Amino acid sequence: MRRNWAKWIMVALLAAPLAAADAQQGPAPAAPHAWLFGTWTGGIFPATETEGADCAAQPTVIFTRDVIMRVSVLEVPYRQRLIETVSGGPDAVEFRMAPASASIPPLGGRLPPDSAFGCANPNNLRVERRGPNEILFPNCSEFPSPLKRCTTR
Repeated sequence: MRRNWAKWIMVALLAAPLAAADAQQGPAPAAPHAWLFGTWTGGIFPATETEGADCAAQPTVIFTRDVIMRVSVLEVPYRQRLIETVSGGPDAVEFRMAPASASIPPLGGRLPPDSAFGCANPNNLRVERRGPNEILFPNCSEFPSPLKRCTTR
């Protein structure tokens, strides 16, 4: 029984400096695009159903900390773009995506037509907030309509 207590005391003593170091650093700053995290519908066509499982089951765009996924018109899987940098604030952000390195022989090494967003630069995406649950990709031909956040009921 004493060994168990001694073991716990050693663990506590070893963990104390780590906890103190974490407390000094503070919480990690929020990503500038954290307000976008989640699933969005619309964009390609006007958004219709934005609540419940129907929306969450088939979103048009998904934002995470490191990746933006968009529905593919030509294939079942989502097209994924790795985020290289993000700048902006609470009402608009600019993404610079990592260049797609996949070489696709049938397309001559070009990106699949629906891997970007139809913006002037396929590796950049500007997102503007139009309301609490509505965003827009300005000047992106593949997403002429606003997108709306998928919410739960």
